[in-house]
Amino acid sequence: MCPAPLLQDSPLDNPFLESLGVHLSVWHDGYAELTMPIDATKLNRQRVLQGGAIATLLDAAAGYAGIFSMPGEVEQHAFTLSLTTNLLDKGQGHHVKAIGMLELERNGRSIFFVRGEAWVDDTLLVATAQGTFKHVGAQR
Repeated sequence: MCPAPLLQDSPLDNPFLESLGVHLSVWHDGYAELTMPIDATKLNRQRVLQGGAIATLLDAAAGYAGIFSMPGEVEQHAFTLSLTTNLLDKGQGHHVKAIGMLELERNGRSIFFVRGEAWVDDTLLVATAQGTFKHVGAQR
């Protein structure tokens, strides 16, 4: 069995995420890692990473995990049907990384299920998520 194709440092093609400084660092079929710097624009009143910023990153990582395509292939798109996020710890550090992992045993033709994790500085698990997404346009 050959390993899944892997793209690193891929363009996001998402103006909102790009405005937050989000970077798609690892992407292959069923898996995505997105990183975002933690800076003053993303902090809440307690001066920790805003929960909504974490949820946004988890939503994006989960969605990207289900829409991978190699350069030159038909681009895939999806939208979120449901995202449950569990905030576990304070987001204090330099960057937050969200990982989306496809739950392969539960995928259909148009609906896919993803779990996610958010880590601050690669050492502190600050949130988990489970999401349900729907493919748009071409089916997998």
